[in-house]
Amino acid sequence: MKFTLSFTVVFTCVICYQLAPNIIGFNWASILLLTFAGLCITGSANAINQAVEKNTDARMKRTANRPVAAGRLTQKQAYIFAAVTGVVGVGLMLYFNIAAALLSAFSLFLYAFIYTPLKKINSIAVLVGAFPGAIPCLIGWIAATNEFSAGGWILLAIQFIWQFPHFWAIAWVAHADYTKVGFKLLPSKEGPTRFTAIQSIMYAVLMIPIGFLPHYFHLTGEWSMWVVLVANLFMVVQCVRLYQDMGVKAARRVMFSSYIYLPVVYLSLLADKLNFAPL
Repeated sequence: MKFTLSFTVVFTCVICYQLAPNIIGFNWASILLLTFAGLCITGSANAINQAVEKNTDARMKRTANRPVAAGRLTQKQAYIFAAVTGVVGVGLMLYFNIAAALLSAFSLFLYAFIYTPLKKINSIAVLVGAFPGAIPCLIGWIAATNEFSAGGWILLAIQFIWQFPHFWAIAWVAHADYTKVGFKLLPSKEGPTRFTAIQSIMYAVLMIPIGFLPHYFHLTGEWSMWVVLVANLFMVVQCVRLYQDMGVKAARRVMFSSYIYLPVVYLSLLADKLNFAPL
């Protein structure tokens, strides 16, 4: 299931569910159900990804020990697992509403059947993959509100833009492996170049105005706005350092900074939710 990746995605989905204005305090039954459903859906998509990329994963050091690539599971077993968890996950989303279930199914399809094969065709795969990576934020919001309202789109935008410097940093660090198997994931055909670093800076800078939107639309208070601003400026600084150093060490700094960014930003937003009232 690529548990760490799945948990990160589900974490932001649950936080966005809690950020909805009609959710007061913590309904642990709903939170646990949303978490389990989200893990099933994300795990299903990741299982399909591993089944499709069995031979590719086996050739890369960072993925060679995955269950299908290493031969601990067959492709057929992975597809069965994906089918069961996908159906269970989408079915459980119906507890919240049909819109959340349909959006979950769409996100699974987009990741497993569009993004996954596109990685070997064109670097636009990163743009395509950013949608299923960010849609869980919208799913969490819709699960709570049953509405495609501004708050959900703002939360989606934060995670959508964040993914570009995050994923390009990963692709920079793993460039040798990715090139070996034919993945085209950096914006420059020449690989880790200043163009890639500039693109990372541009998206990191774009994160700054988006970070003001939760406060502007009265989702959260003022202090979280400053926390998010500092987090965004920190990401810009790391991307600028990548442009200056042009090395794997600098790319790894961007990558780890982006891992820290998500929990800092989303937990600060939740803690500063305007109508938050713990039970």
